[in-house]
Amino acid sequence: MWTSERNRNLPAREAAAELGTVTLGGDPAGVSLGGERRWLTVYGPGGYSWRPTAGDKVLVLKAGAEGESPCILGTTQGEEELRPGEVRLAGCGSAIHLGEDGVSLTGQVYINGQTLEELIAAIVDGA
Repeated sequence: MWTSERNRNLPAREAAAELGTVTLGGDPAGVSLGGERRWLTVYGPGGYSWRPTAGDKVLVLKAGAEGESPCILGTTQGEEELRPGEVRLAGCGSAIHLGEDGVSLTGQVYINGQTLEELIAAIVDGA
């Protein structure tokens, strides 16, 4: 069958996935893929939620039989240095870094709505 299709002028197929730039952040989001596509659903691993920001580079999967249901699967990784096996979760100035040397937190830490400092003070005052 492939030999018979070799001489036919078949239409060029659109890529199943492509990199785009977020134009409207949030979920759903807008992405520029040559032309702007809006109302793209954002997907992430189970239990993990995120909202892309305008300017993010994202991977867009063109789901559906004809690619009629595009969705955002993820964003390009930042430029931070990570060793194999390390994990960094970051957003809006806060970060959690799981590395060989331990856990590093950047930003204010809250536990049940209290800052870590308030919680420590309450423990010390109650002792």
